[in-house]
Amino acid sequence: MSTQATVFIVDDDPGVRDSLKYMIESGGYRVEAFENARQMIDRARAMVSGCLVADLRLPGMSGLDMFDKLREIGVNLPTIVITGHGDVTAAVRAMKAGALDFIEKPFSDQALLDRIGTAMQINSANQVAAQEIAQVDHCYQRLTPRERQVMAAVVEGRLNKQIASDLRLSHKTIEVHRAHVMEKMSAKSLAELVRMAVLLEQHCHV
Repeated sequence: MSTQATVFIVDDDPGVRDSLKYMIESGGYRVEAFENARQMIDRARAMVSGCLVADLRLPGMSGLDMFDKLREIGVNLPTIVITGHGDVTAAVRAMKAGALDFIEKPFSDQALLDRIGTAMQINSANQVAAQEIAQVDHCYQRLTPRERQVMAAVVEGRLNKQIASDLRLSHKTIEVHRAHVMEKMSAKSLAELVRMAVLLEQHCHV
């Protein structure tokens, strides 16, 4: 399956689904449409990128349950919820659960396209962030256990002589380890190394 940024539509009404698909494609987006949550979940098990436009009222698994299941399998597409007048409370629940926005029926084509544009920008930013995290983690995995100890101490602000004392190593050995850390992490400054450490702590549980 292609990982090209795509607008994924989930709506059980064939007329609405086809209308949305045509309108969104006319806005210049690649579109895939599904009639129920299970189809979307099955599709999302492959690599996906883009955003999700989904009705809350779906046969079988509800829109809210679909969002929960997608997160369980690691899929976090920016999501726009389509809701009727009586579903605003549920739409708010969906946003608290991670949906980006909701739009009430009836809505204008441009209103939905504007929200999709925002969702696609967020998706792009998320993709860039995910690539950076993956690259930082790849570099970190190249460090030896001792180099990881030195990196942890460095980003805590400890001086080389303090680290040498803590690890019972010579000052020169710490300098060598520190240089290896900076080289392997491709960090050009202490500030950059600290930012990488924060990314690892937040996203890789280091």
